[in-house]
Amino acid sequence: MKWPAHGSNPQYVYQAMNLPMPTERMDYSANINPLGPPSVIRERWGELSGLVTEYPDPYGAALKRKLSKALEISERCILIGNGGSELISLLGRLLAGREAAIVQPSFTEYEEACRVNHCAVSYVQAEEGSWRWGEEDILLSIKRSDALFLCNPSNPTGVYYGRKDIVRLLMECRKYDCKLIIDEAFYDFLEEYESLVPLLKEFPQLIIIRSLTKMYAIPGLRLGYLLADEEVVSSLSKLQPHWSVNALALQAGEWCLDCESHVQETQKAVSRERERLFQFYHSLNLLVSPSSTNYYLLRIPGLQDQFQFYEYLVKHGIIPRHSMNFKGIEGRWLRFAIRTEAENDRLMEAVEKWMNTTQ
Repeated sequence: MKWPAHGSNPQYVYQAMNLPMPTERMDYSANINPLGPPSVIRERWGELSGLVTEYPDPYGAALKRKLSKALEISERCILIGNGGSELISLLGRLLAGREAAIVQPSFTEYEEACRVNHCAVSYVQAEEGSWRWGEEDILLSIKRSDALFLCNPSNPTGVYYGRKDIVRLLMECRKYDCKLIIDEAFYDFLEEYESLVPLLKEFPQLIIIRSLTKMYAIPGLRLGYLLADEEVVSSLSKLQPHWSVNALALQAGEWCLDCESHVQETQKAVSRERERLFQFYHSLNLLVSPSSTNYYLLRIPGLQDQFQFYEYLVKHGIIPRHSMNFKGIEGRWLRFAIRTEAENDRLMEAVEKWMNTTQ
């Protein structure tokens, strides 16, 4: 079976499994804000129609200025991209022919971007259950590699590694001239986030990737940004196609950055639902990753391969993210996004029915 490479687009799951797609279904495979976009997107959407007849600003200058002010960082240290995926692709080109290590399990795009650019790729495997890397393993990888990719909070586990852990890695990266590429696509769902942005001045090896599509629920627009040393940003910008980011996304990004109340409301809602879900899972003695963000891994003990459970859910219109292409956990866990209260209720009902019918 050829599994879809990512979450979302559930029609490809049903095609791969040769199943009819239910009319009513809920997609838990895409980690998008369950509250949806900020109200300003709906209220001002009509204003965007006039932008489609004009070329977008190839440098995203207005959005860059806004980010610069908010993050207290030079505009020369910011690169706007067509979603995190484009920025990851550009990094793959920058590292062409060199050695890259990836902390696993992790987002699959890092390896794909590196492989297509003929990089030698190695892995640092986090221990299943604790989801911590071995200190000796990661330090050896830094010593041998030109770059280390770390998703933080981790995708798919949702585990967050604090600033102290990152500084320790950066000290080693500076010693061995290894870039530390940290993907913070879901950082703004964290209630207790420790910003790494101030570390950019001290550690030119640090590269941070961020997304604007997850928190603000605008994945169809594709928008993200990268923070790094001026030289790194300059090198990446030379590889980026002109007019890479469309005008609608740039304008929406500016609006979203003013929606701090939306971020705070989302954090509280996700935290509340995550606690409720985890209490339910623990009451059934199910295994769940210690996530701090808006998604988590779930496992039915006693099932080495979760396919039966996955198939049951999919047939009932509930689509989690399979883990077949996550290195080190292939098929042993399922990833779920935290959705609205009603959607999470439906998920818990389905899980409880599965447990009752299989015990």
